[in-house]
Amino acid sequence: MKYVVSWETRQTASEDLQARGLQVFSKWSPSDGTTFLQFLGRIDGRGGYAVVETDDPALIAKDMAVFSAFFDMSVEPVMEIADIAMIGAEAVEFRASIS
Repeated sequence: MKYVVSWETRQTASEDLQARGLQVFSKWSPSDGTTFLQFLGRIDGRGGYAVVETDDPALIAKDMAVFSAFFDMSVEPVMEIADIAMIGAEAVEFRASIS
């Protein structure tokens, strides 16, 4: 399953806290069993996004817990757009079949 992880620096973050977050990040590596397909930073410097693939969402929770003191984060399960479009088409057909 794929997930989109987003994070934004906490508004109350001091320079010291931001420096500590970077220090922690420099020593961190993703959990075995997760694949970071994309790891993106926002150009405004306030956060970023990652597309992560794993069969165990607990691994994402473990990785995000490391950074919870520094960022407000969210994790959303996602699917390929072609699969979502097919599900949507099936839903339209089902609704149309009901009279």
